[in-house]
Amino acid sequence: MKTLSNFLVEEKNLHLEHLEDEIFNRGSAGANEAMNFIESLVTMLQGNSNKKMNVTVKWDGAPAVFAGINPENGKFFVATKSLFNKTPKINYTDADIDANHGGGLAGKLKVALKYLSKLGITGVIQGDMLFTSEDVNTETIDGQSMYSFTPNTITYAVPVDSKLGSRIAAAKMGIIFHTTYEGKTIADLKANFGADVSGLRKSKNVYFDDADYKDVSGSATFTKKETEEIRKNLAGVRRVLTKNKRLIDKITSDKALKDLIKIYTNANVRVGKDRGSAQELAGFIASRFDQRIAKLKTDAAKKKLETERNTVTRFIDSISKGMNDLFSAQYYLAQAKTVVLRKLQSLNTMPSFIKTDDGYRVTDPEGFVAIDHVGKAVKLVDRMEFSKANFTVSKDWTK
Repeated sequence: MKTLSNFLVEEKNLHLEHLEDEIFNRGSAGANEAMNFIESLVTMLQGNSNKKMNVTVKWDGAPAVFAGINPENGKFFVATKSLFNKTPKINYTDADIDANHGGGLAGKLKVALKYLSKLGITGVIQGDMLFTSEDVNTETIDGQSMYSFTPNTITYAVPVDSKLGSRIAAAKMGIIFHTTYEGKTIADLKANFGADVSGLRKSKNVYFDDADYKDVSGSATFTKKETEEIRKNLAGVRRVLTKNKRLIDKITSDKALKDLIKIYTNANVRVGKDRGSAQELAGFIASRFDQRIAKLKTDAAKKKLETERNTVTRFIDSISKGMNDLFSAQYYLAQAKTVVLRKLQSLNTMPSFIKTDDGYRVTDPEGFVAIDHVGKAVKLVDRMEFSKANFTVSKDWTK
């Protein structure tokens, strides 16, 4: 790796959790780790860290593309996340892609197969596709002629007359590599966050880069106000944990309830609500049960679900004060994260926008992935900005 080391994690890089959700994912331990992440990021940005903290930019590319040499047969392939299905979908030829995929996704994978095979990839790496040549438009944004492309939610744009613009105009595809895999079989592949692209062959047909946050250490300092805001929010989390450690660990030991809380949180994001409540959670869960009950045909089956519904909602009602405290702690973590996120966003290497009915609105990068010195990774994303839009955006590459 050029600047920052890789960190081995014993799982595929298929899904990363939001930092503030760790309080419900893993209870008090998760909340404490989330606070440690924030404090470590602050220390790193101020240039005072003795521990390694790797930060990568979370590009809003899609689809996720896996490419490289299958260690089982030595053949080059491309794949999506279905590489890790029980029956893997691995594409060595266009015919394989036609058999495994369809629509816009198949077209993008065929481009990836043709051009990524020329880069000399020796292992297996994962990246997010930014564009194929047919996705790149030329338009005027803020009075400047730009090449633009919208792989997912965010529109990226670069000046036509820039060096980067020339690279994009000549390329058949663009991709950001961010994860490296090692293993003797596909099933045994383990993810290393980070991808060293320095040894790949240059090709005018492929615009590629790694996702490293460039020149991050010592590049930013926090104002007194920002530091105090982080301190106050983390102090709020600690107060909640002191009062409710047993409760949060009890809740997170119940997978069914934990999953419902996460669904409820995402539902709040969709409507722009940044803090949950016990009363709303109980109503949300009751409504989901009622929808299931309405589809049942027998009284016995309905009675069983009604009993389950009442048990869950009564439990939430009985711990409403503690549950509200936990939602407050989740909110405090999100607020502290946002201060750090804004500092990281101060370096934006490629202008980004969100399409609106009135044209384009300037936005920050989607977010970042932070990996600590033992390999734990979380994503730092402005959920009210990007996650809300991502729930509703049309994605023709999935068809």
